[in-house]
Amino acid sequence: MDVLGAHSLVAFAVYNPRFGSNEGEEYKKLLYYYPEDVEINEKIKTIGLCEAIVQFSRTFSRQSPARALHTQKNRHHFYEAEEHFWMVMVVKNPVVMKENSEGKSVPEYQEDVLLDSVYNAVLRQTYTMFKLFKGTFGMAMEQGGVETLKRRLQEFFSRYLLTLRLEQCDLIDTLGGISFFPLDKMTYLKIQSFISMVEFSFAHIQFTAFLYNEQLVWSGLEQDDMRTLFKYLTTSLFPSTIEAELAGKESPIHVSFPGYSQHYGRFLLGPRSLTDPNSPLRVPKIHVYIGSRHSELHLIVYKALSAAVCFLVDATVVLTLDFFQRLDTLVGPQLTLLASDIAEQYSSNRKPASSEKDSQFKFIYFNHMNLAEKSTVHVRRAANPSLVTVPTELLHILGDINSDFASSVEDEEVTVKAMSDYWVVGKRSDQRELYVILNQKNANLIEVNGTQLCCSEWEEVFELLRDKPCCLCRFCFSNDAPSLIFDGIS
Repeated sequence: MDVLGAHSLVAFAVYNPRFGSNEGEEYKKLLYYYPEDVEINEKIKTIGLCEAIVQFSRTFSRQSPARALHTQKNRHHFYEAEEHFWMVMVVKNPVVMKENSEGKSVPEYQEDVLLDSVYNAVLRQTYTMFKLFKGTFGMAMEQGGVETLKRRLQEFFSRYLLTLRLEQCDLIDTLGGISFFPLDKMTYLKIQSFISMVEFSFAHIQFTAFLYNEQLVWSGLEQDDMRTLFKYLTTSLFPSTIEAELAGKESPIHVSFPGYSQHYGRFLLGPRSLTDPNSPLRVPKIHVYIGSRHSELHLIVYKALSAAVCFLVDATVVLTLDFFQRLDTLVGPQLTLLASDIAEQYSSNRKPASSEKDSQFKFIYFNHMNLAEKSTVHVRRAANPSLVTVPTELLHILGDINSDFASSVEDEEVTVKAMSDYWVVGKRSDQRELYVILNQKNANLIEVNGTQLCCSEWEEVFELLRDKPCCLCRFCFSNDAPSLIFDGIS
């Protein structure tokens, strides 16, 4: 059996059915379509099919229309991002070559490989990412009408869609959580003091977020905005920066400018040079939402060693070279020292890995209340943020269990034995979810559900889950004890 092709993006569209209600004006509904070189009739056919499916499904449930359409070759996903504004993503089903009864190779589409929950989540993320950098569709309509909206859609999606790695999407994309970095209270207070000092020195900085080792330590943003920003940082900005460093295009050591101390800080989003007034300035604007209030802000990202800080500055402020020089002078040396302190603490507190235990179990943990996420199924390495350490079959089982959880409001537990003899356990309790993969082929169901919960391997799982932030951050809850996940286990 030969693999002919993996799942890939076939089409992506944004349309509004109210823009072309008259016969012969169907093309007016279309606001954006990828790929661009498709004939207009094919584009109209794609959105027409989606519109028909959605309208038909409304006869059964007006509040919850269809979100996906399965065909032999493709999977269509629909999402009403804003009222009357629909987004459509068409993904190709994987294909394998098999021999038929006559000995000839024929293509066979793997229709059950793609999970609706995963790719519906990916489609929603494309909208939240657009909203972060371009604002809402309605905002564009108010500011310049349909042409302004079309221009913004073109500017954003023509680049963003090329970064999607659909073949790597799994349960982590469905959960969309935030990975937190564990710190003791004293180090955390040092970071909070550092942030307060910077915000006091630069009054135009409205929000700050602090990350270490691509994990969040502190943020002043609302959860939903931070979730989207975290996704952008960890899957786009940081990996591209690491690629530049490995290629020798960026130097990790930095001297601010003549007369100032040496440190390891530099701007990832900001001026390329602090000494050249004509140096290009890369500072995107983002849109955040505090309750019903909307704010447009400059996004500045500064990094020293493994620590990175996001500074969100009022978009009405004109950013000058002097501003960045002063910010670099204040932040660079102190952030370098902070990063060194965190690295020293992390090294001293880190327990040696047990290769035997690591091979026996992997887990994914997610807390719906603070979006905390922890996974040993995925490994972050260099420029590739999503390396998976388990067979693809198990990722599909994890997605199925998550779909079962989503369809019920009750706390529950699911245990599955895979064809490869792995055991997969999913447990949901008190808005927390834990998924564990056990590589114990000789275990039976009674052992997995009973005895195994008290084994040393499970104790290590709970110990890993206790490695959470110090509960001073606005995202954290001091009652978030992992022992609540399984009744009777502490």
